[in-house]
Amino acid sequence: MIPWTGISCCLSAAALYLLGRSSGRDAEVLRAVTRINQLKDLARLLDIESKVFPLIVSVAGRVGSETPIHCEHSGLRGVIVEETAEQHFLKHNETGSWIQDSALMLSSSKEVPWYLDDGTARAYVVGARGATGFVLPVGSEVFEESGRSLVRGTLDYLQGLKMLGVKRIERVLPTGSSLTVVGEAVKDDVGTIRVQRPHKGPFYVSPKSIDQLIANLGKWSRLYKYAATGLTVFGVYLIVKQAISFLLERRRRRELQKRVLAAAAKRTDQDNESEIVEDGSERVKKDGGIPDLCVICLEQEYNAVFVPIQEASHHESSSLEETKILCTVYVVLMIVRNIVVVVVVIVIVVVLVVIVEGELAAIIV
Repeated sequence: MIPWTGISCCLSAAALYLLGRSSGRDAEVLRAVTRINQLKDLARLLDIESKVFPLIVSVAGRVGSETPIHCEHSGLRGVIVEETAEQHFLKHNETGSWIQDSALMLSSSKEVPWYLDDGTARAYVVGARGATGFVLPVGSEVFEESGRSLVRGTLDYLQGLKMLGVKRIERVLPTGSSLTVVGEAVKDDVGTIRVQRPHKGPFYVSPKSIDQLIANLGKWSRLYKYAATGLTVFGVYLIVKQAISFLLERRRRRELQKRVLAAAAKRTDQDNESEIVEDGSERVKKDGGIPDLCVICLEQEYNAVFVPIQEASHHESSSLEETKILCTVYVVLMIVRNIVVVVVVIVIVVVLVVIVEGELAAIIV
């Protein structure tokens, strides 16, 4: 039997190892970006640097905008605002009891041009919502209870509903908050500096500093590699354990076969007649071959096959036929299961090969 559990553990370890390598490579890329301590230095750097290769920089500052958005519920002034409204209600299920559920009523998003300002200069940020590490904090969360209209309540009840209210969540990136942005720095014809997603490279927008981002990626890389090592050890243990069990089983079967042969030889020496009548049935001994003896009692002929629970029994011929049919069905099911597992393993291996080729291509580029 192939040790599929051990092989699965080893394949999972390989996947985790690749994730660890990916996180470690991202940390190395962040270490290699150009750090801008003051935004006024970024304009001079863009004038000096070559226009052939993109300039990946790390900048930090406070969020600002010429036309900020005034938030209705939280009262904050932000540059990105997302508002959702969910209708919460109780509804009848098939058993007649009430269960709580919700449905999305409204989802809106607003964004105005915004920049980072560190007191020396400004750098506009473009496409922040698609950046890694960008999360809008919750500005306000309000639950508005539904009105107690008798007519509306009766209609909802007839439909199997009980309206509870509307939950409004407002997420906002407020002005004045500190952010770190890693991306491609460009300068247009009028001298406006923008930080945007590069064609190929890192793009982060996070309240954490660049050092914290690098440390976080390094931590995940180590965790993935530790988990990969543990799964590898466990998978190898399972494979070795099953291999040892297989060898011991083969040895036990050889010893059992020797035992049967020895018993047959002993019985041949004791009994020189060709036919033996026992319990109203006849048994013909085979000359020069292995007799059909039960491996448990070593006296009667076997008339049953071994199944996963190995027991010897002396059934009638009809019981033997039923056992053979069941054994055949079991073998067919095991073959089908093994084929399915092999197909799954092949798919996993192909996916891993594709991932590795993508990593190699990225490294070469």
